[in-house]
Order: sequence, then C-alpha cells, then structure tokens
Amino acid sequence: MTALGLSLLLLGAALVVAEAHVPGGVLGVAGGIALIVGGVIIIGALGGGLAVALPVVLGVGAVTGGWTLLVARKAASARRTRVQAGAEALSGRLGVVRHWEEPGGQVFVDGALWRARCDSDDGDAEALHEGDPVVVERVNGLTLCVRRADDWELIG
Repeated sequence: MTALGLSLLLLGAALVVAEAHVPGGVLGVAGGIALIVGGVIIIGALGGGLAVALPVVLGVGAVTGGWTLLVARKAASARRTRVQAGAEALSGRLGVVRHWEEPGGQVFVDGALWRARCDSDDGDAEALHEGDPVVVERVNGLTLCVRRADDWELIG
C-alpha cells in the first residue's frame, strides 16, 4: 500500500510541474487529486488516523489548488499580451525621418533604418523633411507606411 501511495505522490508532483509548462488547469487538478489520495494512502499505511490525514490532505490540496490558479492566471495574461517582435510590433511606434524625397525615404525606428513611404491620404499635407517625427501606421513587406506625428503623440 505504501508503494501505491508513494507512486501517487510522485505522479501528482509530476502533473503539477507539467501544469506549469502546459497550462490549462486539467493537469494541475489531476495532480492535486493524486497528491491528496497518495497522502491519505501513505498516512493510512503508516498507521496514522483521520486526525493526521485530514490536515495534511487539506494543506496539500490548498497548496496545489493555489499553484494551479496562479499558473492558469499567468498563462491567460501571457495570451493577451501584444506581439513584441517582428513587423507587427512596429505599428504605432514613433520614428524620425533621416532622408526624404517624395514619395518616400528613410526613417529611423527602434534602432533601425527603414525604407518608408508617406501614408497620408491628404494631398495638401506638407512634405516630410529630415528630422520630422513620424508614426508607423502599418508595415508592407520591408517598407513602413508612415504619417507625420501629431503633437500629442510626442509627449512622453
């Protein structure tokens, strides 16, 4: 009986650790149940009664449940975050015009020099000049579509 209890404790610990790497909640719950049942079996096999088993089981269950909730919340928040790399991350970033000849030029954004074209629909808009702040509207291949930055976007 002790071997079964020990096996369940090891299985439960492994499932709780696996929950941290593959968050979803199911492995954590199964691991918690295995830890609780394994603890009860071990305590019973070693001659302990309900007075010993109940606090141990409740403690292990509470710790396992808390761990599962923590991991599930962290995983959910990681899924909601925006992409922080690649072309998707450039949209909305501020840059500075380094060289401009209509209809395009070069802008410096996030430590790199990019080919850019003006994304303004307004034909009356003033042409961009060297040193003007711009905002990346979208990315088209390796070319940034930019517009002149408004004053409120430069604060910060």
